Amino acid sequence: MNLARVGRVTEYSNRWRSGWRPRGVDAGLVALTLCAPLLMQPSADPSARAWWLLLGTEVVAAVALPLRSKLPVTVFLVLIATLVAAIVGGAAAGVKLSPLIFLSLAVALYSVGSYCTSWARTWLVVLGGGAVVTAGMWINQLTAVSAQYRGSSDVIAVLAPMPLAWATGFAARTHRANLAATERRVEDVLREQRLREQQAAQQERVRIAREMHDVVAHSLTLLVVQAETLRARGGELPAWARTQIDGLAVAGRQAGGELRDLLRVLRGPEDAAPLAPMPGLSDLPELLDRSRAAGAQVAGRIGIEADAGALPRPVQLTAYRIVQESLTNARRHSPGARVRVRVDIAEDAGQLRCEVVNSRPAGPVAASWGTGLGLVSMRERVDALGGELRAGPTDDGGFQVLATLPLSMVPLDVAGV
Repeated sequence: MNLARVGRVTEYSNRWRSGWRPRGVDAGLVALTLCAPLLMQPSADPSARAWWLLLGTEVVAAVALPLRSKLPVTVFLVLIATLVAAIVGGAAAGVKLSPLIFLSLAVALYSVGSYCTSWARTWLVVLGGGAVVTAGMWINQLTAVSAQYRGSSDVIAVLAPMPLAWATGFAARTHRANLAATERRVEDVLREQRLREQQAAQQERVRIAREMHDVVAHSLTLLVVQAETLRARGGELPAWARTQIDGLAVAGRQAGGELRDLLRVLRGPEDAAPLAPMPGLSDLPELLDRSRAAGAQVAGRIGIEADAGALPRPVQLTAYRIVQESLTNARRHSPGARVRVRVDIAEDAGQLRCEVVNSRPAGPVAASWGTGLGLVSMRERVDALGGELRAGPTDDGGFQVLATLPLSMVPLDVAGV
């Protein structure tokens, strides 16, 4: 289904239902209605009195016709009373007006059919217009100066096609109603389609969560259990092994908690809220300690630890994940390398600067099984906040990750730390 076409249909249907018309078309219709009698009047009666009567009715029509969409019944009754009064008065004075003067009445009748939705008001138009015409013909028979100015069959001949104008307007209103009904059906179809897509997406998320739970969570749990078993027999292991196993157990439990939060999000929005708060800058010292316990040589400088709570939570979470992923990559790709972590406010006090640099590995490194998704994830997080990320090798064979995150939401007293 073409959504752009649906949008255009919706827009135009709303406009037409509210009585909208292009200004040029509306002005052209009014001008045509008013100009036609003026062009034909010299052939009917070129006298000055006839012109004054015609101009008077034209002024009334020019004022009333622009209001026909909002006040169709009132405009029709005003125009028919004005026309009958002008024709009867002209006949009493021996003046004949052009028959095209009834064009404004036809336009008013079209507006009644097009914009008047009340049948009671429609019958008011029929009865009121019929009464005015009948009274006008009766007065005309009494006041006309001669027989040629007494209107009877000629007046009926002019008024006979007028119901066609109302029927045309009624057909236009019916068309708009059908268009509105079609629009509602289209909206229902789109709503149902979106609901089916959401249900399919939810089912797919549940399937992915089930697969991750069966494959990853079970393996991770087994890893933690084995690490705890080795910790229980720590007396049989050398000191360096006990340190490594402690770090492995802590990292496994943390990864298990984060995996549970992720599975909770995948299962449904109602389960999206994590049981524990999301990590922030205040958790970075603990993260560095865990890396040191795992055997990494990490030197950290967290320059805003005391005021970290005042920073926006998305910025804190992004900085934490960048440091976490960078430390993981350093252990994986550069074992034994020295790692330097620095997180502080930039000199212009408008950005949070997060830098992680590791030196070249201490010895030969085996081929890594990494896929590069860590850097992709970091870049997506930084781009989402409007920041900048640079990652690449250093001159001494190491690797540097440098991220700058905007702090537009940070108060000025914190930004100046």
